[in-house]
Formats: sequence, structure tokens, C-alpha cells
Amino acid sequence: MDASRGPLAGIRVLELAGLAPGPFAGMMLADHGAEVLRVDRVAAVGDEPRREVMDRGKRTIGLDLKSPEGVAAFRRLAERADVVIEVFRPGVAERLGIGPGDLHAVNERLVYGRMTGWGQDGPLAHTAGHDIDYIAIAGVLSMLGRAGGKPTPPINILGDFAGGGLMLAYGVLLALIERERTGRGRVVDAAMVDGAALLFSMFHGAVHGGQWGPRGTNLLDTGAPMYDTYETADGGFLAVGALEPRFWAEMLDRMGIGDLPGRDDQANWPVIRERLAEAFRSRTRAEWEAVFEGSDACVVPVLDPREAAGHPHNVARGTFVEVGGVPQAAPAPRLPGAGHGDLSPATRLHDLSAWGLSGDEAEALRAAGVLA
Repeated sequence: MDASRGPLAGIRVLELAGLAPGPFAGMMLADHGAEVLRVDRVAAVGDEPRREVMDRGKRTIGLDLKSPEGVAAFRRLAERADVVIEVFRPGVAERLGIGPGDLHAVNERLVYGRMTGWGQDGPLAHTAGHDIDYIAIAGVLSMLGRAGGKPTPPINILGDFAGGGLMLAYGVLLALIERERTGRGRVVDAAMVDGAALLFSMFHGAVHGGQWGPRGTNLLDTGAPMYDTYETADGGFLAVGALEPRFWAEMLDRMGIGDLPGRDDQANWPVIRERLAEAFRSRTRAEWEAVFEGSDACVVPVLDPREAAGHPHNVARGTFVEVGGVPQAAPAPRLPGAGHGDLSPATRLHDLSAWGLSGDEAEALRAAGVLA
């Protein structure tokens, strides 16, 4: 194992092609050194693999899993794998002959990571859905949005990526750690509805405990004027997070505001918000950046993705990297002293001998149209 390649160097992952959460989980593992082989459908394979950000560092093949030969080949690959990532509806992998039972029969150490929206069981398990549906049922969507407005989904971050892909990667790591003790792999059932609910643990607790009110009326959901965004004179925006009294005092001091009513009384929040909004509209975003630079006022510009890549702090930390000409987030979290995986765009893997398929076997599968 080469530690310079990251803490997961030597771990082999078979990733069955799927929508974004699956590739995201695979990317998380590849970023930290795992050898990830993405298995696409034969018909989806062109002359070059897709240059998707979430396929960075991976190798790809096209395999017909609806043919007996393709299934047999996948089982051969699974013999050499540590992890399989599968994102089908419940029961599909079993019908194909590549479910957990099928693969554990040839490799009992295999960690079989499954990700769905609803989970492997429950009344909704076999129904369709998307991120917005999963976070709605999890009780999360109802809490997102401004007072008096309708629930607003935060793109598809909470269900697909945080509640799905990230939780799957976490579950895979738990199972790999357990395998060190037991010598056996296990199934990871990562459901986006479960993950989204877990992410909102604090807020679910606050609602049930009576400490969290209706959407958009609370301290952290734009209800409070000290935790919100404000427009500037040039149409830009600033993010204000001056929650603590001393940060609030520094913000007001730098803004030259000294006669606001007390913020501890929520009845004063509308007046405070309007005063702040009026003040922030008096200068451009750049002018306000200069006012708050180096301060503890917790006021920063709202950057778009292009601006974020060039911000001095992000540049200094290397928060973004460029791969194949595309700026993208660097691997996270960081493990000082450890390396990371190959971040180059995905490439087609032609030599499968390291995965247990000889050159002659691979050529025979290609000739039969089973392997792209």
C-alpha cells in the first residue's frame, strides 16, 4: 500500500453506473486513494469515457449485465473487489444475479453498498422518487424557506449528496473497519430519506421540544436579521452570520449603526432587518468587503462558483483544483501528511488482468458484445 496515494490505497471498488449520488460516493472513495472501476452499460460507452467531475480518478468499462456472460464476468471482478456500490431499485440486483448473496458466495469479504431513496424496505421502497420527495417525507423540506413562503428545496444537496452519497461512503468505511475484526463484509443499506432525517437531528429535536417554530421564523432559517443575506448597491449579496453579541457589535460598529432596538426581542426583528437592508444597499459588495476585511463581524460576500474558485482564502488552501480544464472542489476532508488519489479524468480500462480477467477472456467478451 502506498500511503502517498491516500488512506484508501489498495481498496478496490466496483461502482455500478447510476445517477449522481452513486458516482459521488465513488468519487469520495477514489479521492482518498481507492481504485474505483465504474461499470457502465455497453450501450452507454462511446470512444471516450464521460468527463464528469464525479468520475475523476476512476477507470471505466462497459459490461452487459443482462447477459449470462456479463453477469459471470462481473462476479469474477467482484472476487477481487473490496467494495461494490449499487444504486438500483430494491430487487433489481438480485434479478440480475449480482445481489449481495450472489457476490458474497464468491467473496465473503466484500462490502456491498446499496443506495436508494427510500431504502431496501418499507411501504415506499419500490416506488419512484427524487431528492425533493425524500427530504419531504423526512420532515426536512417543511423547514426550508422564508416565512410566509412555500417550502424551498436546496437544489438536490440534502437528499442525493449529503443524505445519500456521503452517507453511503461513510457506511462503506464503517463496514471496512468492521471487516478488519470479523473478516467478513456486510451489506450497507443507505437510504436518502434516512440520511436527510439524520442530518436534521438537531432541528427535529428542537421541533419536538418546542424550541423551533414555523418555517422562516427562527434563528438559523432567515427568521433572524443577524443570520440572513442582504443585497448591495450593485445587485450583489452579503451573507451575515453575526449571531454572537460581540460579532453583532463589531458589525454594527463597522457599519456605523448605533441606534438599533434590542435584538433579543423578536418583535424588533422586522425593524432591524429593514435598517440593515437599507444600509447594505448604500454601498457595493466590493466596498462592503473592504469594510469587513479581517474582522470578526461574520459578514462575507455571496460568491458564485466562478468567483469562489478565485477567492484568496480558497486559493491559499487549494480548496478548488482544475482537472481536465474544469475547476472543481478538491478532495475533503484533509488528512495532513496523507496523499490523495489520482484526480485525472476517468479513463477506459482495457487490461482487466489485475481484476481477474485474462486478456483472452476479455477479448472473447468483447467479440461477443458483452464487454465494450
